[in-house]
This record gives sequence, structure tokens and C-alpha cells, in this order.
Amino acid sequence: MRRIGRVLHVTRAGDLVLRSNSGFVPKIGDRAYGPDLRLVGFIADVFGPVSSPYVMVRPLVDEPDELVGQVLYVGRGKGRRWRG
Repeated sequence: MRRIGRVLHVTRAGDLVLRSNSGFVPKIGDRAYGPDLRLVGFIADVFGPVSSPYVMVRPLVDEPDELVGQVLYVGRGKGRRWRG
């Protein structure tokens, strides 16, 4: 598991926006996990400056607003190669 960043806000479409400060950039389609290490969604987009990009997560949880302020992590996606 690698830390992605802290959830900044939820978009009108219901997606989570995070800022990656660790220099680590996840791949689109990777699984995103919450602080309790439960699956919360998938990486939908990576955008912004290369030094500290924003990451958009498409949530699978019923209440994505509860994740604002929480740190999310990325884990090995099924069929993906882990480059940790």
C-alpha cells in the first residue's frame, strides 16, 4: 500500500479530489483504499502539475462526503503490475 494523499473535496459529480504530495502518482484504474484499508473506489484521473498532481477517485461508497480530510492509499490492482 502507498499513500496517495488527503481528500480535499467532493465534486458535483460525486468524485473525490486529492492532492498527491508524496511524489507518487497512481495509475488510472488502480484501487483506492481508505484509512481503514477498505476499498473506497478507483483512480479515475490524474491532473495538474507534475511535482504535486491532483488525483480524482471515483468512489464506490455510499457517503463519499465522510472521506473528506481522510488519507487514501493505493494498492495492487487486479491484473496490474506493482511498481512499488
